[in-house]
Amino acid sequence: MTERTSRTVLLRGGAVYSPADPFATAMLVEGEHVAWVGSDGAAEAYAATADEIVELDGALVTPAFVDAHVHATATGLALTGLDLTGSPSLAAALAAVTAFVDGQDEPGGVLIGHGWDESGWPEGRPPTLAELDAAARGAALYLSRTDVHSAVATSALRTLTEGLPERAGFDPEGPLTKDAHHAVRQTALARLTPEQRRRAQRAALARAAELGIGAVHECAGPEISSEADLTALLALAAEGDGPEVFGYWGELGGVETARRLGATGAGGDLFVDGALGSRTACLHTPYADAAHTGTAYLTAAQVADHVAACTEAGLQAGFHAIGDAAVAAVIEGVRAAGERVGAARVRALRHRVEHAEALDGASIAAFAELGLTASVQPAFDAAWGGPDGMYVRRLGAERAAALNPYAALLRAGVPLAFGSDAPVTPLDPWGTVRAAAFHRTLDHRISVRAAFTAHTRGGWRAIGRDQDGVLVPGAVASYAIWAADDLVVQAPDSRVAGWSTDPRSGTPGLPDLTPGRDLPVCLRTVVRGRTVHQR
Repeated sequence: MTERTSRTVLLRGGAVYSPADPFATAMLVEGEHVAWVGSDGAAEAYAATADEIVELDGALVTPAFVDAHVHATATGLALTGLDLTGSPSLAAALAAVTAFVDGQDEPGGVLIGHGWDESGWPEGRPPTLAELDAAARGAALYLSRTDVHSAVATSALRTLTEGLPERAGFDPEGPLTKDAHHAVRQTALARLTPEQRRRAQRAALARAAELGIGAVHECAGPEISSEADLTALLALAAEGDGPEVFGYWGELGGVETARRLGATGAGGDLFVDGALGSRTACLHTPYADAAHTGTAYLTAAQVADHVAACTEAGLQAGFHAIGDAAVAAVIEGVRAAGERVGAARVRALRHRVEHAEALDGASIAAFAELGLTASVQPAFDAAWGGPDGMYVRRLGAERAAALNPYAALLRAGVPLAFGSDAPVTPLDPWGTVRAAAFHRTLDHRISVRAAFTAHTRGGWRAIGRDQDGVLVPGAVASYAIWAADDLVVQAPDSRVAGWSTDPRSGTPGLPDLTPGRDLPVCLRTVVRGRTVHQR
């Protein structure tokens, strides 16, 4: 395990994003904490005793990002293996499968890939079982859809999965959903060797560090990964060579398991429903392109029991809920738990709702009333929003335009924590901030500053660490150094002045994230005073 640092580091000659001093150009770090921020002139007093002086040469220093929803092993497998994200067609995806299988050094075993999305393919459909078997040359292969709520699996993998045809969501020729999907996924992941898992997890954490991410919230659970997967990740993070990892265990009634595993909460991907792309998100009214309303995995009564048990144990609960009916079940359940164990106790634990896409005014007000944290992914809107996006095809234009209402959540005082849900969308913190500030629905846009806060301090607040995620004396010294162009203050509405460089505003600037401009490049990432990435 890497030793904790007790060194003193002085950074000077740049721009430090700090509410303690909007004009700060220097920062002093002592051990794991920020000791001081201020001007270069005042920094001279610390130069003689500093163990290291970092000349910023105009670079920007900000708090490190927190990605509040990741799946590290799956992300690492996509980074190091078969990633079909962006495949332009079914034919291209099948060709990539064949190339991946042919490139294996040791044929045999189960192969895993991710990222196909038929909604943008000219063929308009996923592969058939026969097509997949042919492309995979008979290998046992699991390929999750981009939303990870359905998958295609070859005949060889299906054969390895006990009782598959009897499970809900089974399709003899096409994608698997519901319990059938969970079963083949567990079969595939169970056959990863410890070294394969470690290599994937290291790749994911290294990529996060390269992007200025200093902490991640791992959303694990029996239907998305395994106990061994989570404990291995937490052990790897404890070695101290990368971002901090805060684990969540998404199992109904899993309070004792979460505690035994060292998890921060009993939530994360505890599924109340599925996803819009797979048509398994649970809706009040049917999909625009299917004659059903999706899938409900939990009832309001089950939500209430889980929240009450977590609250009694002093442990944060959380749920995956995307569709409006699923969100309504969470709200009803949390409210019932408050009536059972005390509303103030429920609010104090800041129970989480992951994704929370289909919200109206009443549900937003309920989030505020119940003290719920919205753990959301702006890259979803960038990927699937807009007049020609998947959201419109699934829901129609009116319902699609109501999704992901970040501005309304902020106005209501609902805490936001931003994440990627990697590998569903890639680790990309500045891209995430841009997606929120330039939401495809104008009324849902928020300022770059608010979005940046949600992706830094918001992740810390979501785990009850209100003092961190900001560069002020006493805060944890987890920060990133960026090569960035001119710093501006961007408003969320293009109908008013979009940016300002006037120092009289007293508001520290951030990079110009106007679409089309290059995103900042991370030069160094520091976690608790330890450098975990240097370009």
